[in-house]
Amino acid sequence: MKKVNGHEVIQLFEQFSPKAFAMEGDKVGLQIGALNQSVENVLVALDVTEEVVEEAIAKNVQLIIAHHPPIFRPLKRIATDTPAGRMIAKLIKHDIAVYAAHTNLDVAKGGVNDLLAAALGLNNPQVLVPTYEDQLKKLVVFVPEEDAERLRDALGKAGAGAIGNYSHCSFSGAGEGRFLPGENTDPHIGEQGKLEAVNEVRVETVFPQSIEKRVVQAMIKAHPYEEVAYDVYRLDNTGEQLGLGRIGQVEETNLSEYAKVVKEALGVDKVRVVGDLNAKVKKVAVLGGDGNKYYSQAKFRGADVYVTGDIYYHTAHDALMAGLNMIDPGHNVERVMKHGVATVMEGLCKEKGYDVTFIPSEIGTDPFTFI
Repeated sequence: MKKVNGHEVIQLFEQFSPKAFAMEGDKVGLQIGALNQSVENVLVALDVTEEVVEEAIAKNVQLIIAHHPPIFRPLKRIATDTPAGRMIAKLIKHDIAVYAAHTNLDVAKGGVNDLLAAALGLNNPQVLVPTYEDQLKKLVVFVPEEDAERLRDALGKAGAGAIGNYSHCSFSGAGEGRFLPGENTDPHIGEQGKLEAVNEVRVETVFPQSIEKRVVQAMIKAHPYEEVAYDVYRLDNTGEQLGLGRIGQVEETNLSEYAKVVKEALGVDKVRVVGDLNAKVKKVAVLGGDGNKYYSQAKFRGADVYVTGDIYYHTAHDALMAGLNMIDPGHNVERVMKHGVATVMEGLCKEKGYDVTFIPSEIGTDPFTFI
């Protein structure tokens, strides 16, 4: 297994949850510390509090990946006699970096909203509020015939060639490649100073822009030539729509019974419910965190109930008048990301051979207690 630093861990994380997915103005990325140090243990947390930092110290953590940015507004000072100042001082003293993935993790496939949709049992979940279109690109590369299949397989495993429910899609055409190896070359085929003609295959495949770096790296690694001839084209085809929230179908029930499902699935003792408890529930929308301003999209998309946190009093009245039921399990249910992100990152690191352990934080950070 390979020892890695924070840059390598975050490069891998950003393949899963690119910063480009974040909403405009969101505070995502490195917030405290540096990424050039060796990383063995990563703590995955919803919030960064002083108690979470103490947990990180106790567990010999070098990096915290958090959903909620600990620094959201500009700091005027860092006073170490305050809880926030002490927290930052402890992080710096113990060389613990903090990286925040906020709305980009909400949008990402396999991120917060997909985890919530899965927990609630939504069938065929779709994006509720589109916020980002993953631009499609095409890769064209020329490879010797005997290496073409291995190259196509590497591209498919990197995520290229995904069209709908099909994967590893590509097109190949035979041709003849010509090249003259110059000085200081070590050609895979041919000799220095001698013009060479090789039976080659032109391989074409498509990929979303967000994984371009991974696809190109996989292609170069699988290619036998020391200098690879390839082209990347931007396509006008519509790319995949990504965004906030999810909407899908559940087994038909009523609002009262579905509220119980939400409590059990998300591990909360209480939920706030807006609407007729006997109302039919078949189509459910969910959006992690504060989803007040998106209730109209849930209604427009035909949701029978909208599950989101921090519902305002006036939003609840507006939803009632619009005929939309709502369930508020609280903002803290986004904690599903702790185990979810740890699982995803463990899998990605295993594929790369990285020697890193991901630890879901065990500290509860919900500031509310129901009495």
